[in-house]
Amino acid sequence: MDVKEFLKNNNINFKTFTHPPVFTCQEADKHLIYSNIKGIHSKNLFLKERNSKRFYLVLIPANKKLDLNAIERITGDKIKFANEEELKSILGLTKGSVSPFGLINDINQITNVLIEKEIWNSEYVSFHPNINTETLELKGLDFQKYLSTVTKKIVLI
Repeated sequence: MDVKEFLKNNNINFKTFTHPPVFTCQEADKHLIYSNIKGIHSKNLFLKERNSKRFYLVLIPANKKLDLNAIERITGDKIKFANEEELKSILGLTKGSVSPFGLINDINQITNVLIEKEIWNSEYVSFHPNINTETLELKGLDFQKYLSTVTKKIVLI
C-alpha cells in the first residue's frame, strides 16, 4: 500500500523530502539529509522472539544504541533480529527501508511496537515511507494518530 495515499486518506499531514538512497542513520547524516527536516530522527529495528512467535518494531532515537537486554526485560522474550524474509512477508519491506510505515502492510497486526518516549513525545518525527530515497516529516500528534490506525500494540519504553 502507498504510504502517502494511506496518510492522505486518514487525514494525516506530512511533508516529503527526496534524497539519495540511505540504509543507515550514519549515511543519512553523511548526506546531510536531516539538516532541513524538523524533529527527532530514529533507528527503526525489526526484531523477533527467538522462536519467531512474536515480532517487534523498535523505534529508538538515532543517537542511541539498541540495548537488547533492556528489550528482553520489557518483552519477557529472548530477542534477535528478524530475517529479511520475515521483514518482507510481515511489513512488506526490504533491509534498509524499515520504518513504522511498514505497519500498514501488517494486515494481521502481529507486530508489537516498542517506541521510546522521546520519539512518542517529540513535536516532529521523520521516517522513510517504506523506501529509502524519501523521508516524511510529521507532527508528533499526527504520528500518534497514524500508529493508532494501524496497531493497538504500542508500548512506550
